[in-house]
Amino acid sequence: MQEAVEATGSVASHLHATPSYDLADHPMPNGREEVWRFTPLKRLRGVLAGEPSDARLGWSGDVPAGVAVKDISLDEATGLGLLAPGDRPSALAVANAPAAVLIDVPAELELDQPLVVSLRGEDAEQLTWGHTVVRIGAHAKATIVFEHTGSARYSGSTFVQVGDGAQLELVSVQLWDDDAVHLGHVGLTVGRDAQVRSFQASLGGDLVRITEHVEYAAPGGEVQMYGLYFVDAAQHIEHRIFIDHNQPHTKSNALYKGGLQGNGAHSVWVGDVLIRKVAEGIETFETNRNLVLTDGCRADSVPNLEIETGEIAGAGHASATGRFDDQQLFYLQSRGIPEDMARRLVVHGFFVDIVRRIGVPAVEERLMAALETELAQNVGTIAPENVPA
Repeated sequence: MQEAVEATGSVASHLHATPSYDLADHPMPNGREEVWRFTPLKRLRGVLAGEPSDARLGWSGDVPAGVAVKDISLDEATGLGLLAPGDRPSALAVANAPAAVLIDVPAELELDQPLVVSLRGEDAEQLTWGHTVVRIGAHAKATIVFEHTGSARYSGSTFVQVGDGAQLELVSVQLWDDDAVHLGHVGLTVGRDAQVRSFQASLGGDLVRITEHVEYAAPGGEVQMYGLYFVDAAQHIEHRIFIDHNQPHTKSNALYKGGLQGNGAHSVWVGDVLIRKVAEGIETFETNRNLVLTDGCRADSVPNLEIETGEIAGAGHASATGRFDDQQLFYLQSRGIPEDMARRLVVHGFFVDIVRRIGVPAVEERLMAALETELAQNVGTIAPENVPA
């Protein structure tokens, strides 16, 4: 799909509004807009109305030596040259959060352990806003993990600035209780020759909607984006990514996998890559795979490529949604493995590859345990020694 780009360089798109801190640029949706048509607005329980609140999620975590974590004002945050909010929930989060939390990793610092931030909600009726800024200095190296648990009605924005030559592993895990609502936004700016690996995992909550926006500050940046979601009966989990190749010789790759089980389980994945006219020599690919475990599920998967120059190294996308592979089940059963165990092995094989890409063993183990709990509802049980490594 071709798309006009304004003289300012901003995107004129029905898929992505021009980033802006001004709430007037993000009107209240009615559900007919392309970016909202999959989301059940009534289940957001008033989050989009923007009621002010001083509530915060509980925050805990050990901060590695050399890293600064502190509150800053909205004016200080907006003066850092970050991406502006890309939709109404993120603009509301910035405007209504009591303060912005800055996580600052200075230039040249290489962390030998991940910074794990545990965010917990205690009340699904109390509206909570969050505004986080992550700044990775030039040639620094860090792993930062955000883990969401408990009950909440939460809308949060995270803006990440990665300096030239820096390396960042950014992980966000949503393990909410069943009554939680979470609207999340990640705005990521990638510096010259910087390398970023991001990972999103959503396995809980009543409704979770995560949007991610990537742009490049200079040539040479590379982004690997991974995601995992598991949707139970009546749950709605939605992931949207927008990768803006606005610089030449940049790279991106996105791989998201989802599983669904139970009546009314609904997943949404929308991926969009914009290759601007100036972005010669770029390389990109996006993939979404969904495994449907029971009847009554719905998986919407919408990959998009918007290409304004043919002078690129490569671009493509793939999407597939299906049930168990009968051949895999037959192979396992023909070797004496009972059907319920065979099904469990197939599902583990589907997810384990992407979980192992996180690179933080404690988070990997926590996610595999959460998947095990989900699978026990419909797929049966399996001895730990038979789970694929």
